[in-house]
Amino acid sequence: MESKVLVLIIGMMLVTYLPRVLPLVVLSQVKIPPLVLSWLGYIPVAVLAALLAPELLLQENKLALSADNPALWAALPALLVAWRTKNLFYTVLVGMVAMVVFTHFLA
Repeated sequence: MESKVLVLIIGMMLVTYLPRVLPLVVLSQVKIPPLVLSWLGYIPVAVLAALLAPELLLQENKLALSADNPALWAALPALLVAWRTKNLFYTVLVGMVAMVVFTHFLA
């Protein structure tokens, strides 16, 4: 029984470790074209948008584009701060404060 557990732990370690290390090892030897690097720069923005869109636009699994959606109102100052400062920390901070304010104001 103990040998099976050890094999299982080593197998899980490899399955977790190899997908992280192999691209690093392989890509460190390859010169990545500037077009690909430019494209990779958009991934964090796309991921953030994909995470935020359902939270902003849905309430109880229904599209909520009305004026009584506090998340939409809170997104406005956060978008303004993001556009002006390009600073993720300030954007999140303003978004959180705005969400608290608009949730209590519109409730």
